[in-house]
Amino acid sequence: MSPLADGATWVIMRDFGYEREPYGSGNVIDVPIGFQTDFASVPRPLWWLFAPWGTYGNAAVIHDWLYWTQTLNGRPIVHQDADRIFDEAMGVLAVPPVTRWCLFHAVLWFGGAAWLRNQEDRAQGFNRVQPTEELKAAQRTMRRAAFGQIARALWRRARGG
Repeated sequence: MSPLADGATWVIMRDFGYEREPYGSGNVIDVPIGFQTDFASVPRPLWWLFAPWGTYGNAAVIHDWLYWTQTLNGRPIVHQDADRIFDEAMGVLAVPPVTRWCLFHAVLWFGGAAWLRNQEDRAQGFNRVQPTEELKAAQRTMRRAAFGQIARALWRRARGG
């Protein structure tokens, strides 16, 4: 991982993935080099309780990837599917039960906004996977602000498009 200058966005710099249980099933989620993540999207005032990069950090990257692609093995998924995989991965990482419960329910209850934001980002041509040779540590993410993207996604959905 390598950070960008915004202090919140990190870039995958080498192969990264997760094999779902049961092991040996071949059900692997691969995150490509160049994918931008913020680990766990914990609001800054709560970082004293749940830092974005805790023991659940790798599970959060897988979750971010699933929220970005909104597919699993080439099939569309809903955000609750990605949330369940996040919970499964936290179990594999032996995240303490209370932390695991809190983080899983946070994405389950509040993840819809991030899901919509990703849909709008993709609709506008933004790609969270960038060639790593083009990324510089002093660079900030080119991603647009969350509120505007979510508002546009809701407007698009209300119009039926």
